[in-house]
Amino acid sequence: MDRDALPIDALLPELERALRTHPSAIVRAPTGAGKTTRVPQLLVDANLAGRGLVLMLEPRRLAARAAARRMASERGTRLGDEVGFHVRFDRQASARTRILVVTEGLVVRMLQDDPFLEHVGAVVFDEFHERSLDTDLALALVRKIQVDAREDLKIVVMSATIAHERLAEYLGGAPVLESAGRLHPVEIEYAPQPAQRATSATGWDAAARALQSATADGVARALERTRGDVLVFLPGVGEIRRTRDELAAMCARQGITVCELYGDLPADAQDAALRRGNGRRVVLATNVAETSVTVEGVTAVVDTGFARTLRFDPSVGLDRLVLGRISRASADQRAGRAGRTEPGICVRLWSELDHRSMSANEEPEIRRVDLAGPVLQLMCFGERDVAQFPWFESPSAAAIESARELLTALGAIDGHSVTALGRAMATIAAHPRVARLLIEGAELDVVHEAALAGALLAERDPFLRAPRGPRSPSARRSDSDLLDRVHALEAFERSGSTRSPVGDLNEGGARYVLRVRDALLRDVERTRTQTRRESNASTNASVRSTNASSGSSDEAFMRAVFAAYPDRLARRRDNDPRRGVVVGGRGVRLADESAVHDHDLFVCVDIDAGAKSERAEALVRIASAVEREWLPEERLKTEIAVSFDEQRERVVASKRSMFGDLVIDEVQSGQATAEEVERVLAEAASTRLERALDLAGEDVVAFLGRVGWLRKWMPDLDLPAFDEAALR
Repeated sequence: MDRDALPIDALLPELERALRTHPSAIVRAPTGAGKTTRVPQLLVDANLAGRGLVLMLEPRRLAARAAARRMASERGTRLGDEVGFHVRFDRQASARTRILVVTEGLVVRMLQDDPFLEHVGAVVFDEFHERSLDTDLALALVRKIQVDAREDLKIVVMSATIAHERLAEYLGGAPVLESAGRLHPVEIEYAPQPAQRATSATGWDAAARALQSATADGVARALERTRGDVLVFLPGVGEIRRTRDELAAMCARQGITVCELYGDLPADAQDAALRRGNGRRVVLATNVAETSVTVEGVTAVVDTGFARTLRFDPSVGLDRLVLGRISRASADQRAGRAGRTEPGICVRLWSELDHRSMSANEEPEIRRVDLAGPVLQLMCFGERDVAQFPWFESPSAAAIESARELLTALGAIDGHSVTALGRAMATIAAHPRVARLLIEGAELDVVHEAALAGALLAERDPFLRAPRGPRSPSARRSDSDLLDRVHALEAFERSGSTRSPVGDLNEGGARYVLRVRDALLRDVERTRTQTRRESNASTNASVRSTNASSGSSDEAFMRAVFAAYPDRLARRRDNDPRRGVVVGGRGVRLADESAVHDHDLFVCVDIDAGAKSERAEALVRIASAVEREWLPEERLKTEIAVSFDEQRERVVASKRSMFGDLVIDEVQSGQATAEEVERVLAEAASTRLERALDLAGEDVVAFLGRVGWLRKWMPDLDLPAFDEAALR
């Protein structure tokens, strides 16, 4: 076995004793202690997991692969035999696997097939402090299984910066064990750059060039001050590529290798970046290198202070990666990477003043992402009242209610029950909105286009630049801006050209979206037969297609989009073809580049509400047309509206068809009752008091004057005030 001594080794006997007397334990160990690779092996070797699998959860794919490879190496086995991993797009495991390292979201999917984890003996949560929503959901579900059905199931929660008191109580008084680390002193240098100020003031694009230049300066300083490798933290792959180009000439002159490290890098390239090289290296990494993995040979860190984290994006109604500043805790984790083997330095591209203003810790995802997916999963597990589910940290009641409203609109739930359609949606590893799009696309034989649209919506936008101004006829291929983007990506896949009528493409981003599309297609293919059967049988799905076999593929695609965005339906205003009102009552305006011009109804796929102080109307960047006959009858209601016609000065009655609170169409009707007419007349008169009561007339003015005088001098008469409130 390839097992060098690690600080965590001294703690393993104590951990074994703790787990023999208690089903759960908490391990606090700093970065570099070795907890990620040694604790799962202890659970197998000490027979603490019985004959079951040791399931270890990692927050990132790269960390999962790296941990599995390291454990397989230490045990002298081939990866995929005794030690394996399972992440999105990749799995190496077999029937012989005893330790399986997975990303957190996969555990919830596994529970659908094995609700009591009968094949699992222990679950290890690594780097728990990162607190993704999948982590919180998985911990809550595993803890519930342990309490209700599996006293033998072991739970180990590990982190370098965990707040252990509340967690220990949640785990039934679990013992907390602490390990020493192996960290040398790290000198912190602050190098504030104009790029930091520009980023917050003018947006990321305006500051990107300045930041990459500042990063290059920081790398040059780090190379001069230390003798080892330099690890650079950047927000994403685009920034890594630009910084690599900026450093190319300088590093070539000095014989320094520039490596990249991010989650979607091929496995062999990841391994190369993690291993010590023959000469000095500069490793450009996203926050995947912050915890869980070790980049060997690093003695200096250059930290830009930015990361992309998952947040709910109200513009598309989905969770997406959003650029933001890191916390002080993350900055400390990053700095610690420079002191693993010897004293090092960390160059922070911000000021000490900025550092003090940064948040202390990362905000848990449960407070900043949409809960529709977890709520659906929990209801599929039989939780009728999600608000009472035993979370480690409960989400807000408003967030749960918002999730329920969306799931109801999508047809996934009906009251406290999951529909057949909802159960099919829950089997797809995507947000319920995207799952609904895929299922409807499969029903209407446009599943490939729907999957590509879903990948476009869920991932970072690969379009670098959208043409300004109205779309030309040659650019307009459909009545859906989203379908035009799908066509552009399909053209890229065929030809490799990044030029497109709807905007130039980032090649790497476009290829990643295509890869996500393929994963979604595999998901929907596995459940397609079941989805078709259950969706056809379900009578309470809130958005249902009518027979579309005679329509075009464009029409089928737009139907699928409407199925995913029923809560974003808008009706065009009569007096302006580019303006409308959306469900909920807010006004919207189509962006100039939108091709959706000629339809009375459309869905707002990408909507920028902006600050209310900025504009009353929301800007719709991506729209998709909707036909009146696509609206499901069960969602439509008819009401008689009685109102006062200002121009004709008379009471009129209208018969309205409503989709939620949105008026779809309206015709005049004579069905108003006498009571309704009286009410409307009284309301109209109350807003026109002077005209309705002739308050400006000479006799009326004189009368009111006399009454007012008498009220003042003879209060015992108790005369009416005849002020505005009384007159109304």
